[in-house]
Amino acid sequence: MCSYRFRCWLCTAFCLLFLSYSFGAKPKFEGSGKIDFFGYTDCVILENENTRVILGHQSGGRVLEYSWKGENALYLDPKDEGYQYESGKPSGHISAGRFDIGPEQIIPRHPVLWAGEWKAVITGPRSARLTSKKDTATGVQLIRKFTLDESTSRLSCKQTIKNVSEDTVSWCHWSRTFAKGGGICIVPLTPDSRFPHKYVMYGPGPGINHRPEDPNIRIRDGMLEIIGTPAFPKLGMDSYAGWLGYIMKNNLIFIKQYPTYPNRVYNEVAGLTLSIWYYKEEKCELEPIGPREIIAPGMTASFTETWWLLPYPYPEEGSEVNLADVENRVNQLK
Repeated sequence: MCSYRFRCWLCTAFCLLFLSYSFGAKPKFEGSGKIDFFGYTDCVILENENTRVILGHQSGGRVLEYSWKGENALYLDPKDEGYQYESGKPSGHISAGRFDIGPEQIIPRHPVLWAGEWKAVITGPRSARLTSKKDTATGVQLIRKFTLDESTSRLSCKQTIKNVSEDTVSWCHWSRTFAKGGGICIVPLTPDSRFPHKYVMYGPGPGINHRPEDPNIRIRDGMLEIIGTPAFPKLGMDSYAGWLGYIMKNNLIFIKQYPTYPNRVYNEVAGLTLSIWYYKEEKCELEPIGPREIIAPGMTASFTETWWLLPYPYPEEGSEVNLADVENRVNQLK
């Protein structure tokens, strides 16, 4: 039988644990915590020695900072600091690491998901979950799980679409991440692309140009390079390579890896697997797109992007990016 001293110790430990939960104290996890940032309180912070991730749940479940040694890769519009959505008001004041669902042209407006208040929970070491409210417009609820590696910049971003309606819904993953502008975007192309020039350009107006010509866009060694502001900002690709690279003027390369499915339907207007929205020197939107998900009531569908930030020199004027080197670095990432 337990000794009297041991029973007293056990009782004391249980009481202390009960009191800690009663007064709101929660277990702490390594590399996870809360921080005030960009006009918001109680943002989630995930960090290791060199990488810092800050998640905002107050206006859309998004990444406010993704930085390597203090250099943030994401574009934050200073005019939007502390912005919080109110029902019936415009909901466009969302920058930085945004996610969404599509397809763009047919999905109803969904400010509850896009800009509304979410719930944030720290789930483990360098891990957290953001959950939206249920949205009647689309019939879904979104759950986003973020996990930062213990030692590298590897950030897993998993979005789950949960059907909370009584009808089957058909949506897709749509990433809408704003990186800092003025960089060089690199996309490996699919040899048997359905597009005559391997990519399309949206515009002018609602049209889609299947044979664009632009001095700031070139194809070299099987890669599409966007080296400056194009005539129209929105571009689309049907690449199945499953990655893109974006070299920024702060000497970092932002890499996204994501799954592609050549045998599934992509339900964007042009059947895109990826879109880039390159807006002047201000910002560049990096947009992996998932396949169509037909989701029955009560069921879910998930899509995971893996982000990386690596030191990489922005090329000097008159020089070119070593595309083989970029591809080799991507192939080494695990």
